[in-house]
Amino acid sequence: MAVPAAPGDSTGGRRVDLNADLGEEVTDDAGLLAVVTSANLACGYHAGNRRIMREVCAEAARRGVSVGAQVSYDDRENFGRVARNVPYELLREQVVDQVGTLRDIASPEGIEVRYLKPHGALYHRVMDDEEQAAAVLAGSGHLPVLGMPGALVLRLAADAGRATYLEGFPDRGYGEDGRLLPRDRPGAVLSDADEIATRAVDLAAEVDSVCVHGDSPGAVANAGAVRSALEAAGFDLRGL
Repeated sequence: MAVPAAPGDSTGGRRVDLNADLGEEVTDDAGLLAVVTSANLACGYHAGNRRIMREVCAEAARRGVSVGAQVSYDDRENFGRVARNVPYELLREQVVDQVGTLRDIASPEGIEVRYLKPHGALYHRVMDDEEQAAAVLAGSGHLPVLGMPGALVLRLAADAGRATYLEGFPDRGYGEDGRLLPRDRPGAVLSDADEIATRAVDLAAEVDSVCVHGDSPGAVANAGAVRSALEAAGFDLRGL
């Protein structure tokens, strides 16, 4: 990670996004929408439903928050956090369905689906699995893709001429390989708002977007601390 800017240093108004996962039925959507600049909206496969999607889109439109499709394995039982060997054609169709559903709901609320972000196990799988990464891309049209540095899905998207955005996770621990630690490992999930905010400023120098997990008990407070720290460091917060 980069060294944090010292007090008084300037980032030159560098633009950065602050995103969180919304519509997951365990999240304070309204509270997060008052803080974040982009919302990764669950499309019904790991969580959420059409009513929740509509409510989030309406509030996002009111607040000027960008909305992205957070696509997942069809696995509500495990919240999309268990890897599945889904055949290419089926996974492609599932992504088509999720993105299409969100677009149908978002459009009447004056919202454009602006990007794609896989969720949970699918997010990690497409970092290395070429077939599943290709299926996710094929099912999502030309949407820009949000993901971690080094992810195969981002390279494939860029090779196809699609925009890509890098993101970092200040509320999660990283291993020596630069990947997120599994959630059952010590230090994998952080909860101290000040520590998370400091890490966010570090990460913001290296990525396009900083993600605060929306399903943690302190999600809104953590996101607020991150936003305040980023603004104090001179970053210009804007949605994707």
